[in-house]
Amino acid sequence: MGFVELATHLYPVYLSSCHVLLHWYVAYMDLFDHAADGLLMECAPLAERMRPKSLDDVVGQTKAIGPESFLRRAITADRLPSLLFWGPPGTGKTTLATLIARHSRHKFAPLSAVLSGVKDVRRIVDEARHRLKMSGDRTVLFVDEIHRFNKAQQDAFLPHVENGTVVLIGATTENPSFEVNAALRSRLRIIRLEPLTTDEIALILRRALQAPMPRGFGGQLQIDEDALDMIAEYADGDGRRALNLLEASIDDAGNDRVTKDAVRRVRHTGGLRHDKSGDAHYDVISAFIKSMRGSDPDAALYYLARLLEAGENPRFILRRLVIFASEDVGNADPRGIQVAAAAAQGFETVGMPEGQLLMAQVVTFLATCPKSNAAYAGLKKALSAVRETGSLDVPNPLKNAPTQLMADMGNGDGYRYPHDYGGYVEAQYLPDRLKGAQFYHPTDNGYESRIRTWMSELRSQHAKARATGGSAELAPKASADTAPDMRARETE
Repeated sequence: MGFVELATHLYPVYLSSCHVLLHWYVAYMDLFDHAADGLLMECAPLAERMRPKSLDDVVGQTKAIGPESFLRRAITADRLPSLLFWGPPGTGKTTLATLIARHSRHKFAPLSAVLSGVKDVRRIVDEARHRLKMSGDRTVLFVDEIHRFNKAQQDAFLPHVENGTVVLIGATTENPSFEVNAALRSRLRIIRLEPLTTDEIALILRRALQAPMPRGFGGQLQIDEDALDMIAEYADGDGRRALNLLEASIDDAGNDRVTKDAVRRVRHTGGLRHDKSGDAHYDVISAFIKSMRGSDPDAALYYLARLLEAGENPRFILRRLVIFASEDVGNADPRGIQVAAAAAQGFETVGMPEGQLLMAQVVTFLATCPKSNAAYAGLKKALSAVRETGSLDVPNPLKNAPTQLMADMGNGDGYRYPHDYGGYVEAQYLPDRLKGAQFYHPTDNGYESRIRTWMSELRSQHAKARATGGSAELAPKASADTAPDMRARETE
């Protein structure tokens, strides 16, 4: 038998042997990977072990991923768009991205914006382009904490999202209106994920207790129902935090039943949702200010407690109180600004935690004060007039005349010093074009009602003087009913 015939005869045997060896190798590697996965499962935290394995296992987020949602229909039709998951920690952003890629049979390529850069993005995009050409398989590029990429880094995604090389799924805890640039945002479908309810978190905890080991605890652990409810409350809408707290409580209890005491021992304070530059921060601050403006001291104290418990900077709170005293209390109770400023100054002396007492006092005082924003509203009207009319000429009697030359030019001519006329003298103080304009309209609230009465009597005297051709040079006689009086706090 010649060499060619022998080679032709042996080549199929060679190929068959290679296939067998390859099959054995793959089987061996699968067995190795399975053993490695089992080891990783045992070592992983409970929150990682309990990640849902299918979309139907996801707890909560019905609006985002429920059977009738846009996203579920898109996945079913295999028309997955690029997405941006926006929500607080522990609401399932990473889990949903993984499950969506698995359900749509796309290659899942995760990336962390904290640890990666444009070079990593290019590598994954090149691999995705090659995969698409060779097998037609698409790639889901998942970018966690996408808001940590700067504008130039975010721009790197644009051509690849637009031409379909990758399906981009971003995840962020920050408001995308501010943290994701407009060009990229316009190419993504934003999906808002909400904090989990206590009932949803309780369901996640019960699943972990009943799930077979090593994934869960196999129904072998005892936990009081009120301890489970406490964990669900402490989790503050965060599923990951709930599972971590359950695991820590079980470790603390040892072989004993898990009680509320065990939960209290392992619970960390300062776990409220409150990012100092994000939506949660501004939502709570907004509720705090609006509660004081609405004269609800109980709600105001609650939101103050939320801010303090979350670790908000006390000086930031005090600055907001000083601003509120001027903007929202104003002349309805001029002591509000004094109380707020005193609290801010006193805090620098006593610090924390005693400074909380000062804040509580000023918050309850301002919340129960009569309210007026007339001064603030008047300023806005005056600013609008200035922007509309420009630099109008100041009336001559009001102009400064520090030199003889300026006096000779008429500056200050005709000015009458009010104190020489009993405290008031009728004159035109506004420029000619704005003559008669009124920016400040005192309200009937608190002390400002006295200002309103006082100013009304002055204007009435003006009108009478003009009607008779006389001069309104003396202020109306001060009385207990009309003269400003700060001796008593006005609450009517």
